[in-house]
Amino acid sequence: MSDKVAVVAIGRNEGDRLVRALAALAAQNLSPIVYVDSNSTDTSVEEARKIGAHVIELDMSVPFTAARARNAGWQAALEIAPDTEFIQFLDGDCELVDGWIDAALAAFAAEPDLAVACGRRRERFPDASRWNRMIDREWNSPIGEAIACGGDALMRRAAVEAVGGYREDLIAGEEPEMCFRMREKGWRIRRIDAEMTLHDADLTEFGQWWKRATRAGHAFAEGAFIHGKSPERFWVRQARRSLTWGALIPIVAILAALVITSWALLLLLIYPVQVLRLRFQQGQPWEEAIFLTLAKFAEAKGAFRFHHRRLTGQRKTLIEYK
Repeated sequence: MSDKVAVVAIGRNEGDRLVRALAALAAQNLSPIVYVDSNSTDTSVEEARKIGAHVIELDMSVPFTAARARNAGWQAALEIAPDTEFIQFLDGDCELVDGWIDAALAAFAAEPDLAVACGRRRERFPDASRWNRMIDREWNSPIGEAIACGGDALMRRAAVEAVGGYREDLIAGEEPEMCFRMREKGWRIRRIDAEMTLHDADLTEFGQWWKRATRAGHAFAEGAFIHGKSPERFWVRQARRSLTWGALIPIVAILAALVITSWALLLLLIYPVQVLRLRFQQGQPWEEAIFLTLAKFAEAKGAFRFHHRRLTGQRKTLIEYK
Protein backbone atom coordinates (compact mmCIF):
# COMPACT_ATOMS: atom_id res chain seq x y z
CA MET A 1 0.00 0.00 0.00
CA SER A 2 2.99 2.34 0.34
CA ASP A 3 2.73 3.16 -3.36
CA LYS A 4 -0.63 4.78 -2.53
CA VAL A 5 1.00 7.33 -0.18
CA ALA A 6 1.76 10.92 -1.14
CA VAL A 7 3.86 13.22 1.05
CA VAL A 8 3.08 16.89 1.63
CA ALA A 9 5.75 18.94 3.38
CA ILE A 10 5.47 22.64 4.14
CA GLY A 11 8.12 25.12 5.18
CA ARG A 12 9.78 28.49 5.09
CA ASN A 13 13.47 29.17 5.62
CA GLU A 14 14.02 25.88 7.46
CA GLY A 15 17.61 25.57 6.20
CA ASP A 16 19.38 22.41 7.31
CA ARG A 17 16.21 21.15 8.98
CA LEU A 18 14.48 20.96 5.60
CA VAL A 19 17.52 19.34 3.98
CA ARG A 20 17.37 16.55 6.59
CA ALA A 21 13.62 16.19 6.14
CA LEU A 22 13.89 15.90 2.37
CA ALA A 23 16.84 13.49 2.54
CA ALA A 24 14.85 11.16 4.80
CA LEU A 25 11.94 11.18 2.36
CA ALA A 26 14.20 10.48 -0.61
CA ALA A 27 15.88 7.59 1.24
CA GLN A 28 12.49 5.96 1.81
CA ASN A 29 11.59 6.17 -1.90
CA LEU A 30 8.29 7.88 -1.19
CA SER A 31 6.52 9.42 -4.15
CA PRO A 32 5.08 11.83 -4.95
CA ILE A 33 6.60 14.38 -2.62
CA VAL A 34 5.03 17.82 -2.72
CA TYR A 35 6.86 20.65 -1.02
CA VAL A 36 4.88 23.84 -0.39
CA ASP A 37 7.09 26.86 0.20
CA SER A 38 5.90 30.11 1.75
CA ASN A 39 8.30 32.74 0.46
CA SER A 40 11.62 31.30 1.64
CA THR A 41 14.67 33.46 1.13
CA ASP A 42 17.12 30.59 1.64
CA THR A 43 17.72 27.60 -0.66
CA SER A 44 14.62 25.66 0.41
CA VAL A 45 13.05 25.58 -3.05
CA GLU A 46 16.29 24.50 -4.72
CA GLU A 47 16.86 21.75 -2.14
CA ALA A 48 13.36 20.39 -2.68
CA ARG A 49 13.82 20.29 -6.42
CA LYS A 50 17.15 18.47 -6.03
CA ILE A 51 15.37 15.41 -4.61
CA GLY A 52 12.68 15.52 -7.29
CA ALA A 53 9.93 17.04 -5.16
CA HIS A 54 7.09 18.90 -6.81
CA VAL A 55 7.41 22.46 -5.54
CA ILE A 56 4.55 24.86 -4.98
CA GLU A 57 5.47 28.46 -4.20
CA LEU A 58 2.49 30.08 -2.52
CA ASP A 59 1.21 33.45 -3.65
CA MET A 60 2.03 35.50 -0.56
CA SER A 61 -0.24 38.35 -1.62
CA VAL A 62 -2.96 36.14 -0.15
CA PRO A 63 -2.82 35.91 3.68
CA PHE A 64 -0.67 32.92 4.61
CA THR A 65 -1.58 30.12 7.00
CA ALA A 66 -0.10 26.66 7.40
CA ALA A 67 -3.60 25.31 6.72
CA ARG A 68 -3.62 27.01 3.32
CA ALA A 69 -0.20 25.54 2.51
CA ARG A 70 -1.30 22.02 3.47
CA ASN A 71 -4.44 22.28 1.38
CA ALA A 72 -2.44 23.43 -1.63
CA GLY A 73 -0.11 20.48 -1.07
CA TRP A 74 -2.63 17.66 -0.85
CA GLN A 75 -4.70 19.01 -3.72
CA ALA A 76 -1.59 19.14 -5.91
CA ALA A 77 -0.60 15.64 -4.81
CA LEU A 78 -3.93 14.23 -5.96
CA GLU A 79 -3.52 15.89 -9.34
CA ILE A 80 -0.06 14.36 -9.70
CA ALA A 81 -1.07 10.92 -8.40
CA PRO A 82 -4.87 10.45 -8.70
CA ASP A 83 -4.67 6.95 -7.17
CA THR A 84 -3.34 8.29 -3.87
CA GLU A 85 -5.18 6.81 -0.89
CA PHE A 86 -3.13 8.23 1.99
CA ILE A 87 -1.41 11.56 2.57
CA GLN A 88 1.54 11.99 4.90
CA PHE A 89 1.62 15.56 6.16
CA LEU A 90 4.95 16.80 7.41
CA ASP A 91 6.35 20.06 8.74
CA GLY A 92 9.59 21.19 7.15
CA ASP A 93 11.48 20.98 10.45
CA CYS A 94 10.63 17.28 10.90
CA GLU A 95 12.36 14.14 9.70
CA LEU A 96 10.16 11.13 8.92
CA VAL A 97 11.39 7.98 10.68
CA ASP A 98 12.02 4.96 8.49
CA GLY A 99 9.35 2.32 9.14
CA TRP A 100 6.66 4.80 10.18
CA ILE A 101 4.67 4.56 6.96
CA ASP A 102 4.44 0.75 7.16
CA ALA A 103 3.35 0.88 10.81
CA ALA A 104 0.68 3.48 10.09
CA LEU A 105 -0.61 1.64 7.02
CA ALA A 106 -1.03 -1.49 9.14
CA ALA A 107 -3.25 0.50 11.49
CA PHE A 108 -5.34 1.74 8.57
CA ALA A 109 -5.71 -1.79 7.21
CA ALA A 110 -7.08 -2.93 10.56
CA GLU A 111 -9.56 -0.05 10.96
CA PRO A 112 -11.59 1.00 7.91
CA ASP A 113 -13.01 4.03 9.75
CA LEU A 114 -9.60 5.33 10.78
CA ALA A 115 -9.01 8.80 9.36
CA VAL A 116 -5.68 9.75 10.95
CA ALA A 117 -2.75 7.81 12.36
CA CYS A 118 -0.03 9.58 14.28
CA GLY A 119 2.89 8.30 16.32
CA ARG A 120 5.70 9.50 18.59
CA ARG A 121 7.14 12.81 17.57
CA ARG A 122 10.45 13.44 19.34
CA GLU A 123 12.65 16.47 19.68
CA ARG A 124 15.97 16.05 17.91
CA PHE A 125 17.81 18.08 20.57
CA PRO A 126 15.77 17.76 23.78
CA ASP A 127 18.68 18.82 25.99
CA ALA A 128 19.47 21.99 24.03
CA SER A 129 17.09 24.01 26.23
CA ARG A 130 14.39 23.59 28.85
CA TRP A 131 11.87 24.62 26.20
CA ASN A 132 12.91 21.74 23.95
CA ARG A 133 12.71 19.33 26.89
CA MET A 134 9.19 20.43 27.72
CA ILE A 135 8.07 20.16 24.10
CA ASP A 136 9.52 16.65 23.85
CA ARG A 137 7.43 15.60 26.86
CA GLU A 138 4.40 17.38 25.39
CA TRP A 139 4.64 15.28 22.23
CA ASN A 140 4.43 12.08 24.30
CA SER A 141 0.63 11.85 24.35
CA PRO A 142 -1.19 8.61 25.28
CA ILE A 143 -1.32 5.66 22.89
CA GLY A 144 -4.78 4.79 21.60
CA GLU A 145 -7.81 6.58 20.28
CA ALA A 146 -7.32 10.34 20.26
CA ILE A 147 -9.30 13.46 19.50
CA ALA A 148 -6.63 15.22 17.42
CA CYS A 149 -3.20 15.04 15.85
CA GLY A 150 -0.41 17.52 15.22
CA GLY A 151 1.17 18.74 12.02
CA ASP A 152 2.77 15.37 11.27
CA ALA A 153 0.32 12.56 10.56
CA LEU A 154 -0.74 10.04 7.93
CA MET A 155 -4.30 10.65 6.81
CA ARG A 156 -6.78 8.74 4.73
CA ARG A 157 -7.56 10.68 1.57
CA ALA A 158 -11.27 9.91 1.80
CA ALA A 159 -11.47 11.50 5.24
CA VAL A 160 -9.57 14.62 4.20
CA GLU A 161 -11.83 15.05 1.16
CA ALA A 162 -14.96 14.37 3.22
CA VAL A 163 -14.34 17.49 5.32
CA GLY A 164 -12.81 19.63 2.59
CA GLY A 165 -9.36 19.66 4.16
CA TYR A 166 -8.05 22.26 6.57
CA ARG A 167 -9.84 25.46 7.44
CA GLU A 168 -7.58 28.01 5.77
CA ASP A 169 -8.43 31.06 7.87
CA LEU A 170 -7.05 29.52 11.08
CA ILE A 171 -3.62 30.82 12.09
CA ALA A 172 -3.20 28.04 14.68
CA GLY A 173 -4.89 24.83 15.79
CA GLU A 174 -5.90 23.82 12.27
CA GLU A 175 -5.16 20.10 12.82
CA PRO A 176 -7.40 19.61 15.91
CA GLU A 177 -10.14 21.62 14.22
CA MET A 178 -10.08 19.40 11.13
CA CYS A 179 -9.92 16.28 13.31
CA PHE A 180 -13.03 17.53 15.13
CA ARG A 181 -14.91 17.78 11.83
CA MET A 182 -13.70 14.31 10.85
CA ARG A 183 -14.91 12.82 14.13
CA GLU A 184 -18.29 14.50 13.68
CA LYS A 185 -18.62 12.52 10.46
CA GLY A 186 -17.83 9.23 12.18
CA TRP A 187 -14.11 8.98 11.42
CA ARG A 188 -11.60 8.11 14.12
CA ILE A 189 -8.14 9.34 15.11
CA ARG A 190 -5.50 7.07 16.65
CA ARG A 191 -2.02 7.46 18.04
CA ILE A 192 -0.13 4.23 17.55
CA ASP A 193 2.91 2.94 19.40
CA ALA A 194 5.47 3.76 16.71
CA GLU A 195 8.22 6.29 16.14
CA MET A 196 7.04 8.87 13.61
CA THR A 197 9.22 11.97 13.30
CA LEU A 198 12.18 13.85 14.69
CA HIS A 199 11.34 17.50 15.24
CA ASP A 200 13.75 20.39 15.59
CA ALA A 201 11.91 23.04 17.61
CA ASP A 202 15.02 25.17 18.07
CA LEU A 203 13.49 26.96 21.05
CA THR A 204 16.32 28.62 22.93
CA GLU A 205 14.71 31.73 24.44
CA PHE A 206 11.88 32.46 26.84
CA GLY A 207 10.29 34.81 24.29
CA GLN A 208 9.90 31.99 21.79
CA TRP A 209 8.19 29.79 24.35
CA TRP A 210 5.91 32.69 25.36
CA LYS A 211 4.81 33.28 21.74
CA ARG A 212 4.13 29.57 21.31
CA ALA A 213 1.89 29.61 24.40
CA THR A 214 0.19 32.78 23.12
CA ARG A 215 -0.57 31.01 19.87
CA ALA A 216 -2.08 28.10 21.80
CA GLY A 217 -4.39 30.49 23.65
CA HIS A 218 -5.47 32.04 20.36
CA ALA A 219 -6.23 28.57 18.99
CA PHE A 220 -8.27 27.60 22.08
CA ALA A 221 -10.31 30.79 21.90
CA GLU A 222 -10.99 30.55 18.18
CA GLY A 223 -11.78 26.84 18.30
CA ALA A 224 -14.26 27.40 21.14
CA PHE A 225 -15.83 30.30 19.25
CA ILE A 226 -16.32 28.19 16.11
CA HIS A 227 -17.35 24.83 17.60
CA GLY A 228 -18.01 25.57 21.28
CA LYS A 229 -21.75 25.01 20.95
CA SER A 230 -21.27 21.46 19.71
CA PRO A 231 -22.17 18.58 22.06
CA GLU A 232 -18.45 18.06 22.62
CA ARG A 233 -18.01 21.73 23.61
CA PHE A 234 -14.85 21.81 21.54
CA TRP A 235 -12.01 23.60 23.38
CA VAL A 236 -14.42 25.46 25.66
CA ARG A 237 -12.77 24.06 28.78
CA GLN A 238 -9.29 24.97 27.53
CA ALA A 239 -10.37 28.49 26.57
CA ARG A 240 -12.08 29.09 29.92
CA ARG A 241 -9.10 27.74 31.84
CA SER A 242 -6.75 30.09 29.99
CA LEU A 243 -8.90 33.13 30.74
CA THR A 244 -9.62 32.12 34.34
CA TRP A 245 -6.00 31.50 35.33
CA GLY A 246 -4.42 34.05 33.03
CA ALA A 247 -6.79 36.98 33.54
CA LEU A 248 -9.81 36.54 35.82
CA ILE A 249 -8.03 35.51 39.03
CA PRO A 250 -5.40 38.30 38.99
CA ILE A 251 -7.97 40.92 37.95
CA VAL A 252 -10.35 39.92 40.76
CA ALA A 253 -7.51 39.86 43.30
CA ILE A 254 -6.23 43.31 42.32
CA LEU A 255 -9.66 44.95 42.12
CA ALA A 256 -10.71 43.46 45.44
CA ALA A 257 -7.48 44.70 47.01
CA LEU A 258 -8.11 48.20 45.70
CA VAL A 259 -11.79 48.36 46.62
CA ILE A 260 -12.21 46.07 49.66
CA THR A 261 -9.04 44.92 51.41
CA SER A 262 -5.41 44.35 50.60
CA TRP A 263 -5.83 40.86 52.06
CA ALA A 264 -7.48 39.96 48.74
CA LEU A 265 -4.01 39.75 47.21
CA LEU A 266 -3.63 36.48 49.10
CA LEU A 267 -5.78 35.02 46.34
CA LEU A 268 -2.66 35.14 44.19
CA LEU A 269 -1.18 32.38 46.35
CA ILE A 270 -3.28 30.04 44.26
CA TYR A 271 -0.51 30.14 41.66
CA PRO A 272 2.27 28.62 43.80
CA VAL A 273 -0.34 26.17 45.11
CA GLN A 274 -1.07 25.18 41.51
CA VAL A 275 2.65 24.67 40.88
CA LEU A 276 2.85 22.38 43.92
CA ARG A 277 -0.24 20.48 42.79
CA LEU A 278 1.22 19.87 39.34
CA ARG A 279 4.52 18.80 40.85
CA PHE A 280 3.33 16.45 43.57
CA GLN A 281 -0.16 15.31 42.51
CA GLN A 282 0.49 14.97 38.79
CA GLY A 283 4.22 14.22 38.97
CA GLN A 284 5.29 17.01 36.63
CA PRO A 285 8.96 18.07 36.78
CA TRP A 286 9.51 21.36 38.59
CA GLU A 287 10.26 23.33 35.44
CA GLU A 288 7.16 22.02 33.73
CA ALA A 289 4.93 22.70 36.74
CA ILE A 290 6.18 26.29 36.87
CA PHE A 291 5.96 27.06 33.19
CA LEU A 292 2.63 25.32 32.62
CA THR A 293 1.21 27.64 35.25
CA LEU A 294 2.93 30.67 33.78
CA ALA A 295 1.74 29.71 30.29
CA LYS A 296 -1.83 30.57 31.25
CA PHE A 297 -0.95 34.27 31.15
CA ALA A 298 0.38 33.90 27.60
CA GLU A 299 -2.68 31.86 26.61
CA ALA A 300 -4.96 34.58 27.99
CA LYS A 301 -3.08 37.12 25.89
CA GLY A 302 -3.69 34.97 22.82
CA ALA A 303 -7.39 34.66 23.64
CA PHE A 304 -7.75 38.44 24.06
CA ARG A 305 -5.91 38.91 20.78
CA PHE A 306 -8.37 36.67 18.97
CA HIS A 307 -11.47 38.28 20.43
CA HIS A 308 -10.16 41.83 19.95
CA ARG A 309 -9.48 41.24 16.28
CA ARG A 310 -12.78 39.44 15.84
CA LEU A 311 -14.74 42.31 17.35
CA THR A 312 -12.81 45.04 15.54
CA GLY A 313 -12.70 43.25 12.20
CA GLN A 314 -8.90 43.28 12.02
CA ARG A 315 -7.17 40.68 9.89
CA LYS A 316 -5.58 37.83 11.81
CA THR A 317 -1.80 37.58 11.51
CA LEU A 318 0.50 34.71 12.33
CA ILE A 319 2.02 34.30 15.78
CA GLU A 320 5.47 32.96 14.91
CA TYR A 321 8.00 31.83 17.47
CA LYS A 322 10.93 31.07 15.17
